[in-house]
Amino acid sequence: MNDLLGSLLDLVQSVDPVLRTLLAGLAMVLETSVLLGLVVPGDTVAIVSSTAVATPSEFVALIAALMIGALVGESVGFALGRRFGPAIRRSAVGRRLGERNWVRAETYLARRGGIAVFVSRFLPVLHSLIPLTVGMSPMRYRTFLAWTAPACLLWSTAYVSVGAGAAGGYREVADRLHGAGYLFVAAIVVFAVAVVVIKRIVHSREERHMTPPPENDAEA
Repeated sequence: MNDLLGSLLDLVQSVDPVLRTLLAGLAMVLETSVLLGLVVPGDTVAIVSSTAVATPSEFVALIAALMIGALVGESVGFALGRRFGPAIRRSAVGRRLGERNWVRAETYLARRGGIAVFVSRFLPVLHSLIPLTVGMSPMRYRTFLAWTAPACLLWSTAYVSVGAGAAGGYREVADRLHGAGYLFVAAIVVFAVAVVVIKRIVHSREERHMTPPPENDAEA
């Protein structure tokens, strides 16, 4: 296990740090743009790239790249929502996502405003839909940016800290502890489970704000 894990970590670390950081940032641009977050695994990109962090400067640079990439992607989503939002919603991809999810995103944004922008960064589906939905709403771009920037910073810092910390700890004890590889995997699994649990708790707490009123109530 140690040999296999060490080889994988060495493979990631063998990529030039600048290139690795730029690729991670580019992946985040794609992850947060125009519904691509539904297929591009941003969480995985953040964790894998962070396992190669070897210095404090690489740590800070990766957080910055992931945050800036996310902000660029969400800004693109906002701009496209402002200009082409209804067309995207009626497109094949938009219809595939389901009208129900669009309505939920609209309802959530209308009820929670900036809080919906912040929280959606940590929720599946919504983190891809909200930038487009905000673009179709009266919310100004600077207001959108003020809410999404701290969310992107928090998200990036959490993932890079866990990935870099787990990989760094593994490298320190790998030669002395036979089961170090299992401990590394266990740390990542525990973090992944914690993320899922937290997302479900947040989603459960926010669910009532996403549910549109019954049609008869809306008409009344």
